[in-house]
Amino acid sequence: MKLKVKIRLAETKKIVNDIRREGNIPAILYAKDHPNKLIEVVGPEFKAHLRAIPQGGLPNTIFTLEDEEGKVFKALVKDIQYHVSTYEILHLDFIYLLEDTPVNVKIPLRFKGVADCVGVKLGGVVRPVIRHLKVRCLPKHIPTEFNLNVSKLSINQSMRLSKIELSEKIKPLLDLNEVAVVIAKR
Repeated sequence: MKLKVKIRLAETKKIVNDIRREGNIPAILYAKDHPNKLIEVVGPEFKAHLRAIPQGGLPNTIFTLEDEEGKVFKALVKDIQYHVSTYEILHLDFIYLLEDTPVNVKIPLRFKGVADCVGVKLGGVVRPVIRHLKVRCLPKHIPTEFNLNVSKLSINQSMRLSKIELSEKIKPLLDLNEVAVVIAKR
């Protein structure tokens, strides 16, 4: 997803408030072994991209940031700060992706076969215990999601993270013996 950004030179309260008044979002681009960059993201453009991302998919969505000079950066959103009552986005933290440097990323878990699930047909409900699996990999190997097929589970049965098929290029940062999903009684 491509975003236009402006490099900003200072971080004063007045500048940040002016950015927000214009409908844009102040942000920072963190980079290992590089100086941090203060940036400004076009607010309506970012919000439109945010609506297009599937639920839970923001942590592993790679953004292409392009500044006024035409420089392009690949980045992940690491943090979003919201206003307490209005839920407007106040600030974004991006992490700069380098092709040869592994990153820690949260990948959403998707549960397939819910409609055909034996336990659901008996009146149970699918209860996710873990919604994201944190992994470490190179940016080019970041998966979009991990799928777990729950169709054969009955009531009070569970499925562990070890059922996820992981590539050897992806290192899980959670214990794979953890329970990912349970079919519970209503």
